[in-house]
Amino acid sequence: MNIKTLVSSTVMFSILTVSSITAVQAAIDELVTVYSSRKEHLIKPLFEAFTKDTGIKVEYLTGKGGALIERLKLEGTNTKADMFMTVDAGNLWYAGSQDLFQGVQTDTLKSNIPAYLRDPQGLWTGLSVRARTIVYNTDRVQSEELSTYADLATDKWAGRLCLRTSKKVYTKSLVSSLIHHHGKDKTADIVKGWINNLAATPNAKDSHVMSAILSGQCDVGLVNTYYYGRLMDKKPNSPLKLFWANQNTTGVHVNVSGAGVTKHASNAKAAIQLLEWLSSAKAQAIYGSLNKEYPANQNIASDDVVSAWGSFKQDDMNLAQAGILQADAVKLMQIQGYR
Repeated sequence: MNIKTLVSSTVMFSILTVSSITAVQAAIDELVTVYSSRKEHLIKPLFEAFTKDTGIKVEYLTGKGGALIERLKLEGTNTKADMFMTVDAGNLWYAGSQDLFQGVQTDTLKSNIPAYLRDPQGLWTGLSVRARTIVYNTDRVQSEELSTYADLATDKWAGRLCLRTSKKVYTKSLVSSLIHHHGKDKTADIVKGWINNLAATPNAKDSHVMSAILSGQCDVGLVNTYYYGRLMDKKPNSPLKLFWANQNTTGVHVNVSGAGVTKHASNAKAAIQLLEWLSSAKAQAIYGSLNKEYPANQNIASDDVVSAWGSFKQDDMNLAQAGILQADAVKLMQIQGYR
């Protein structure tokens, strides 16, 4: 082999090597891995649509939020997760406090999602909204009797109120919002009044709260709106209706399901692309149809069923406060005997 042939072969080998490396990198870039506490049927259609639109494949692992957070902590720099998805701002805040997210603040996210539904440092972004408001039996309560979360602590609701247990993160976040708006002393009075008005021991699930109202055990309760939607799908003639709390004051307490790009993501670029896509009009419409949630992107109309429940003023407290004040909320509820 002469020198010219040897040089040509070496150059060709180099080109092939670079091409191979590029091909491998391209293959890696075409995959994003997500850990999600949301159930498969609520995320799979979204990921399939994203792949169809972008060509980027999504692998996902589902499980309990707390367990996935611990897994991310244990895996550290070796994690395969590029994104973590979960429900409730308190859980998202906790994951951020454990240094599991990297800050992501893009023009697309800022344009699509209101600031109060995003972490101030860009650690996580809300992607769907759920309202926690009053539900009541229309046979025994007139809407004119209802007003605020605090009003449910007054004597007129004695023996008529059902609540979900204080152990659930949705309750913790609501009480955190009350502390934010009213301070600890007034919130303690509100929680004490709720406990005094209970018709039964706090329920494990929002669906149990509504079943108790339908059975006549109580007249009013607090639930996430999508639970109401699920029940009315099965029992459309049930004498239950939603009432939008605090419309003349702070607005209805809202919370989110959301996601953040993991600190040690191997494909942060694709994860950011997925996060932005999930905030888009197409994805937001899918979110609403899957679980009767509200779009976090407020330029997008709600699902027809959800829209029929009526419009309402949302509490615009930045949802990071649901996490920041969570320990205070838990302590306050324990002192007042809310179990």
